[in-house]
Amino acid sequence: QVQLVESGGGLAQPGGSLNLSCAASGSTFTVNVIGWFRQAPGKGREMVATMKYNKPVNYTDSVKGRFTISRGNAEHTVWLQKNDLRPEDTAVYYCDAQARAGAILINEYWGQGTQVTVSS
Repeated sequence: QVQLVESGGGLAQPGGSLNLSCAASGSTFTVNVIGWFRQAPGKGREMVATMKYNKPVNYTDSVKGRFTISRGNAEHTVWLQKNDLRPEDTAVYYCDAQARAGAILINEYWGQGTQVTVSS
């Protein structure tokens, strides 16, 4: 099992910045893909950014150039730096960790989510 704990959400003004962090514990050696998803009110959960083998691999188009996913200095910590925030970035952000064998998903773990609200 892998446990994920997010922190860093809150209220930001349009054009502002927020950093989210995700601390992973447990059987982290099984994880090879980690990233962030979000779910806005009334919408489905969407992928925001993911890393594979510690390298950023994918961003959803709406956040490219504004968000950056990176590995933290602390072991098993993943950050999401969010700049130039927009009201449409308002959502609950979830940390996601996956154990994959190629294209096959073996296990997937979710954090509890952290609310991000962008409003003036």
